[in-house]
Amino acid sequence: MHPQKQPPAPLDWGLLAFLGVIWGGAFLGVELALDSLDPIWVSTGRISLAAILLVLVAMLTGAGLPTIRSATGRRVWMHCIGMGMFTNAIPFSLLAWGQQHVTTSFAGITMAVVPLLVLPLSHFLVPGEQLTLKRTIGFTIGFAGVVLLVGGEQLFSGSTAGNGAPMLTAQMACVTASCCYAIGSIITRLCPPVNTTSFAAAGLLSATVIILPVALLTSGVPTQISSTSLSGVIFLALFPTGLATILLTILIRRAGPPFLSLVNYQVPVWAVLIGAVILSETIPGHFITSLLVILGGLAVAQHRRKQAA
Repeated sequence: MHPQKQPPAPLDWGLLAFLGVIWGGAFLGVELALDSLDPIWVSTGRISLAAILLVLVAMLTGAGLPTIRSATGRRVWMHCIGMGMFTNAIPFSLLAWGQQHVTTSFAGITMAVVPLLVLPLSHFLVPGEQLTLKRTIGFTIGFAGVVLLVGGEQLFSGSTAGNGAPMLTAQMACVTASCCYAIGSIITRLCPPVNTTSFAAAGLLSATVIILPVALLTSGVPTQISSTSLSGVIFLALFPTGLATILLTILIRRAGPPFLSLVNYQVPVWAVLIGAVILSETIPGHFITSLLVILGGLAVAQHRRKQAA
């Protein structure tokens, strides 16, 4: 039996805010890491270093890794593998590849898509998270914002790419990454009870075992790594990957995927601010309009959830 979802406490809101800042800065980290590394190695580097860190933490704290000697333990490992793939390996790779063509602001705004997909997934997979009429309306409004975000980019040329087809592919890669995060949050929520640090370490370790051979086969060993790329990868490993994995696991198990999805109200805002202030990115008007429409749809859906709580 899964633990009963707790109402959000002040600690949950504090962790949610901190997680929003960390993830909002991740897109800057990716931009730095891409200075001399292929996208697949940006993902592999951050995941591998974070896995080493969290496995060490798990061992030193006595949490260890989940057992494989019981049926429940093996089930936990299946969830760890799923979380590692859909919360780390796949979306990290898609975002890193997409950010070769789109701005950090665009990539950050697409993260607001995550809670749109969590809503229908939770309806079918998480007990007590029904997709009500208001949630459906909110989902529809938010989806219209996504269409505006992608379509407007093509119409107003507000990005760094000059060719429409690669640009659209890069945009869809970012949106697909959001879909992966939504699936990963449900996988984490449905996992049998397990130590948070142990689960996070096993998830990152699983992702490393899978993505490292892929990186070696597709891109070979990097011959030169600039100091900019190295600093970007280290930042990504320590904060948006290692620490954030622990935080998101805690929040999902304490308050559920829909509550964690609220972080996506913050992530786009931080990504846009960081892109504009630090990277001097131009923010097209339809970016802001799209973000407001998406967040408006989420507000409608989440308002219903809070009333029912």
